[in-house]
Amino acid sequence: TIAVVPTRNRRITVEKVAINSVMAGCLPEYLPVVIAVLEAMAEPEFNFHGSITSTGGSAQLVVVNGPIRHHLGLNSGVNLFGPGNRANSTIGRAIRLILINVCGAVPGILDKSTQGHGGKYSMVIAENEEVSPWDPLHVSRGFTAETSAVTVFAAEAPHNIQDHLSRTGKELLSSIAMEMASPGSWSGGQSAVVIAPEHLRLLDGWSREQVKEFLFEHTVRSKAELRRAGKIEYDPQTGDDDQLLHRGRGPDDILLAAGGAEAGGHSCFIPSWSRGRLSLFVTRAIG
Repeated sequence: TIAVVPTRNRRITVEKVAINSVMAGCLPEYLPVVIAVLEAMAEPEFNFHGSITSTGGSAQLVVVNGPIRHHLGLNSGVNLFGPGNRANSTIGRAIRLILINVCGAVPGILDKSTQGHGGKYSMVIAENEEVSPWDPLHVSRGFTAETSAVTVFAAEAPHNIQDHLSRTGKELLSSIAMEMASPGSWSGGQSAVVIAPEHLRLLDGWSREQVKEFLFEHTVRSKAELRRAGKIEYDPQTGDDDQLLHRGRGPDDILLAAGGAEAGGHSCFIPSWSRGRLSLFVTRAIG
C-alpha cells in the first residue's frame, strides 16, 4: 500500500498505480514520481480527501526537482504548464486517473468542483534549476541537491502575471504582489509563484528570502476591502476597517520556483485551493 485515504477507507496500491499509469501513457520510469506524489498527498497536512472533493476544484500542482528532471526529460521551459511533453502530461494524468478510479473522485459524484480548471487534467512541472538564481526549491525545503523530489500543492488555476515594462526587481515584485492581493482568490492559505527567466533577470541580487519577504509584506488588503468583496464577515461594531491583512501567515507561506521559456515577460501566481489553511505544501523524496 502506497497511501490510504481514511475518510473513505480507500487504499492505493502499487498495482493500481501501475494500471492507471499505463492507461495515462506513462513510461515505466515515471512510476517513482507518481508514487512520490501520492505519498506526499497522503501526509495529513495535505488533506487528501478534502482536496479532491471540494467545490473549490483543486488540482495537484507538482514541482519536480533534482537529477530525475533530466533523466525523464521533464519540461521546465517553453509552454511549462501546457501540452507537448509526455512526462509532464502523463504523470499528471496518471494522478488524476488514480483519484477517479481508485479514490472514487468521480466528477459530479465525489468530486464536487463547481467549475474546476484545466490543471485537473495535468499540472506537473519541473523547476528550471539551471536558470534560477537561488538554490532549487527542494533544497530550500531541506533536501540535498542530489536528491530528486516532488513538492505537491492543492492549487487553484494559475494567474498569468504579464509584465513587460518593469525595469527593476522592486517594480516586478510590486506587480506580482498586486495580483496576489486579488480579492477573488484571497485566502489566509499558502500560495505559489513561478517566475520566468526574463523576470528572474530583474531579480539579480535578490535572495529567495528577500523575494518572499517583499511579496508577503506587500500582498495586503484592508478589512474594509475584504468585507466589500465578501471575503470576511461584516461587523460594523468592530471599528477595524483600516486594519491590513496579509495573504498567508508569513513569507514561508509562499512557494517560489523558477520556470518557463527564456523570452517573454510572463510569470504566474497560483493560489491555494482552500479558503483557509486546509492544505499545505508537502515535499517528498522520489524513491
